[in-house]
Amino acid sequence: MRDDVGHAVTPMATREAGWLTPSIQKSHERSETFGLSAAMRPDYDVLPAAELTLKLEQSRVLCAHATPVMETLHEQIVNTQSMIVLTDAEGLILHSIGDDDFLRRAEKVALRPGANWAEDRQGTNAIGTALAERCPTVVHGEQHYLAANRFLTCSSVPILDPYGDLIGVLDVTGDHRSYHQHTLALAKMSVQMIENHLFTNTFRETLQIAFHGRPEFLGTLMEGIVAFTCDGRFLSANRSAQFQLGLPLTSLRAHTLSSLFGLTSAQLIDRLRVSRDQHLSLNLSNGAVVCAHVEFRRATRTNDAWPPEEHRESRPSQRMASPPPAASVLSRLSYLDTGDPQIAAVIAKVRKVIGKDIPILITGETGTGKELLAQAIHNDSPRRSGAFVAVNCASIPETLIESELFGYEEGAFTGARRKGAVGKLLQANGGTLFLDEIGDMPYPLQVRLLRVLQERLINPLGSSKSIPVDIAIICATHRDLRDMIVQNRFREDLYYRLNGLVVKLPPLRERTDLSAVIQKMLQSASSESADGPRLSVADEVMALFEQCAWPGNFRQLSNLLRTAAAMVDADGQLRREHLPDDFFDDVRGTTAAPASTTETLPLSSGRLEDVAANAIAKAVAQHGGNVSAAARALGVSRNTIYRKLPPQGVDSADDTV
Repeated sequence: MRDDVGHAVTPMATREAGWLTPSIQKSHERSETFGLSAAMRPDYDVLPAAELTLKLEQSRVLCAHATPVMETLHEQIVNTQSMIVLTDAEGLILHSIGDDDFLRRAEKVALRPGANWAEDRQGTNAIGTALAERCPTVVHGEQHYLAANRFLTCSSVPILDPYGDLIGVLDVTGDHRSYHQHTLALAKMSVQMIENHLFTNTFRETLQIAFHGRPEFLGTLMEGIVAFTCDGRFLSANRSAQFQLGLPLTSLRAHTLSSLFGLTSAQLIDRLRVSRDQHLSLNLSNGAVVCAHVEFRRATRTNDAWPPEEHRESRPSQRMASPPPAASVLSRLSYLDTGDPQIAAVIAKVRKVIGKDIPILITGETGTGKELLAQAIHNDSPRRSGAFVAVNCASIPETLIESELFGYEEGAFTGARRKGAVGKLLQANGGTLFLDEIGDMPYPLQVRLLRVLQERLINPLGSSKSIPVDIAIICATHRDLRDMIVQNRFREDLYYRLNGLVVKLPPLRERTDLSAVIQKMLQSASSESADGPRLSVADEVMALFEQCAWPGNFRQLSNLLRTAAAMVDADGQLRREHLPDDFFDDVRGTTAAPASTTETLPLSSGRLEDVAANAIAKAVAQHGGNVSAAARALGVSRNTIYRKLPPQGVDSADDTV
């Protein structure tokens, strides 16, 4: 029996016993469920050039770090009738290099950029099976599900990003008659190089510790690397570090510098100041002693860089500088994750697309922190050394927004500056452009923005030159862009170009981490004023904060805390007399309190609690015990209602969103 392309097909029942390993057997079973048959012609469809270009753009960072490693690997296996393939997380081939003769044969089975080798397309094969199993995989000759692929032997290794997410596969494919057992080991080493490059590039401005139990392995692929914030919070660890620490990445996220290495950032700095050795000896939490190389990494040096100059000369390979300032550290995704599950879900989604050139659209009410999230995305991305340029499309006059974005040449229009001006798009070249209130961008200008996003070229006003630009785009809006599309106020094609990932920030009244957020904001305010007292919130005031609907969200909360902090007494505690009067109006509005003159402030805490409880009980009763409906009517979170009413006061069975 022969398949559609003339290859002999051996029935499964008559093939040698033992050729099918458990993982290959599972893959064959999956192939059958996909409706594939061994004799069928494989899916040879290849993406059109335009679509492939978009995929390459989305995987730009992966390709940039993988390509030089692939070329090095090719030098090691040249003239072995093999090729090296890089795919994305979906099994789509992005890049391939190899021996010319074998490449021509591989072309016939679509082993070329634009072809997809996921299991549901090609059946059991090393690329697709490595993606499905998330582990290194070899598929040799007859083990391929489709007979057309059985002249191949493939060794594939998944590539993980610094956060542990699968982003692609590195594969070495050759003629099954020239298979070498060392091929998989070479592929594993190459992937380790790619992952370490990605790791170092992602965590450029962090505290990094490279370590190993044997000092001769420092600086090699075997060293473990862990990244922390400057105050010791865990960010990530490479595979070798996970192995040496004996914990997977998911478990390590609950740790700190202190819990893993037994010392704080300050203690580590002191060790480095007095150490004259190139490496430090550190103790792991499991009792092992390792040799470590420590770096506080920053994009630029400051005048107070440490260690002292003479100490740095003894360790020329180290790039030491003072830890980043608090403002920089606070603008990171890890610092925005303060316990609210909705925010945690947003951050988890965002982390999966960072560095993949996928546009991000942030939605939510005014003041929910959209620009802060955008800044944190930039600071955690490979572009952090570039500029973060924010443009509020609603605050720039319509007549000026085009020149603000695209820049202009001298004499482009009346009133133009001499020598022209560089627009925001060019200012963001190599970095991130944040377009806030994108829904307020004039309709005609949306066409020009779409063209820039597609062509990555800018034409300043009054210029005939096209300037290449490399930017990441993050947009934000509080408007319903889909509704604006229906009203012909927002271009549909631009919308679908911008919404690679859409995330929604919840309003402050729906968040469950209000107390943690306030404490973090007060800590930041305290650090900015070294001479002032340490700020805290009285229990009575925190109760009021939890009752407020915060119509202005974080903007309102930030202004209130700043004002209250300026009025506190020597003990630094925020009490009700430090709060502005309009805040109490918001609290009364939230709890539906009567606006009569007989109930003007000051109210006792107990009185406010009674008003709140009565209003909530009434709303819950009006909505038949449905807590979600009552919460929406009052403009508060469901947690507020649960706190204010006894268990018998709500019908949890009817609590629908």
